[in-house]
Amino acid sequence: MCWPRRGRRARPGSAPLAGSRPASEADRHRPPGRCAGATPSLGAVDEEALRSSAGLRLDDAFEAARPSGRLERIFGTWDFFRLWIAQVVSATGDWLGLFATIALADQIAPEGSKSTAIALVLATRVAPGFFLATAVGVIVDRLDRKRVMVTCDLGRAAVLVSLPFVDTLVGLIIASTLLELLTMMWQPAKEATVPNLVPRDKLTSANSLNVAAAYGMFPVAAGVAALLAKAAEAVSDEGWVTTFRLNEEGLAFYVDALSFLVTALIIWRIAIPARTRDERRATKRGSLDLGGAIRELREGWRLVGKNPIVRSVNVGLATAVMGAGMVFLLGARFVDEVIVGREADFHAVLFSLGVGMAIGVGSASALQNRINRTRGFTSALIGAGVVLLAAASVDRLSLMIPLVVMLGMLAGPSYVLGFTLLHENVSNEIRGRVFSALLVLVRLCVLIALAVGGVLADLLDNLSERWWDGFITVLGARVELPGVRLTMWLAGVIIVVAGGLASWSLRAGAVPAAGPADGSDAPEVEEPAAETSAGPEQ
Repeated sequence: MCWPRRGRRARPGSAPLAGSRPASEADRHRPPGRCAGATPSLGAVDEEALRSSAGLRLDDAFEAARPSGRLERIFGTWDFFRLWIAQVVSATGDWLGLFATIALADQIAPEGSKSTAIALVLATRVAPGFFLATAVGVIVDRLDRKRVMVTCDLGRAAVLVSLPFVDTLVGLIIASTLLELLTMMWQPAKEATVPNLVPRDKLTSANSLNVAAAYGMFPVAAGVAALLAKAAEAVSDEGWVTTFRLNEEGLAFYVDALSFLVTALIIWRIAIPARTRDERRATKRGSLDLGGAIRELREGWRLVGKNPIVRSVNVGLATAVMGAGMVFLLGARFVDEVIVGREADFHAVLFSLGVGMAIGVGSASALQNRINRTRGFTSALIGAGVVLLAAASVDRLSLMIPLVVMLGMLAGPSYVLGFTLLHENVSNEIRGRVFSALLVLVRLCVLIALAVGGVLADLLDNLSERWWDGFITVLGARVELPGVRLTMWLAGVIIVVAGGLASWSLRAGAVPAAGPADGSDAPEVEEPAAETSAGPEQ
């Protein structure tokens, strides 16, 4: 479906409005509802035939709730608005499902090993991406991205419907692995689709909105989980309630599955532009043989190392995630041991981080036409590391809160600007592979942080007691040196080094900084001449 333009109409006999395009003969005789430039095809006919009455009602709802002109300027296009709504619904379900998965792992794990069980289940949500994300990128680049996203949403809904009936840790691990594999397909397909729906000068705003959709739904999902818990308590645990496992976790899984069904329906209605003839020729239709996939995996990594901007974003974001992972893992322990606070104080720290990220992401979106993106990306990374070093150095909550807000204000824009640089500098036909390469590095760094963060804090704690008796004196002031503080300092240093490596990578490549607005001077990664066969793509 094509959204009608809401611009002014010229009066009969008057001159055309500025910037308007004269109607062609084909335009004047086009059947109602047909988009300009649209060519009927068998796929289009099949798609129309498959549209259900629910899909048509969804279109009517979108038409009735069309945003105002102000929101239209924010989202850029109506198709991206639809994709963003899909992300909001999906992210809410993701967080809700994560809460329920952790609760289920705690419920079915034997006594004395609950923490290990939860860590193992969470690891299964990260580990598959490290081994398979790049291969998934090859597949995504060869397939119809919209169909990939819809299929993955339907698959995730099916897995989630089965989760209330899982009563073993092995079953939960298998289900979590399946969910992660489907998410690995969905995410690069979505990221590679965004530049096809949004004008180039709106990419920074689009990425800001994506971050808001992904992380802004955390408190919403927490509220939904609390409501579902109250609903489960109000229902007697007998009869059909027991049969369908309508307890707190079961209701959460069902609502999560419903969110993915809604997301699939919304995405199915999005008109994603088809690839150009040159892009299709570059990927050469054909079978997906293993040898070709391996060659494309190798080529994808070569492209990451070849282009300075892509290399700097991958190195910067992935390495920074390692430091951020340690902060997330050890934050509660830091508040308990250094701040000597309560659990509510840690929640206040997380809330402050979220507020800072919201401010930072909003600022990056509002100032997108004035930001030098390459310098802004590296500067935000280095600044975030420096602020983390300062935050880990204080021992009062009143001092830590504003520093954590500042940390979020720098971390949010670094994420947004990094993804914007990738969108602007990677050609459409290989975008999935490049984003998958980034996901491989990110997952590797998260695994490292989860694996060594706690162990490193314990090790440094012992070394601090042995070497300095757990504290040092600076200018007459006593500075406690618990292992968790030393690890947080190390995390800050890692983030600063990540920003420095990204900046060095850009200078070594002698690449002009991606400027504001259109980014016309930004170099784009070109598709290699020799490519293996692939199927049709949208």
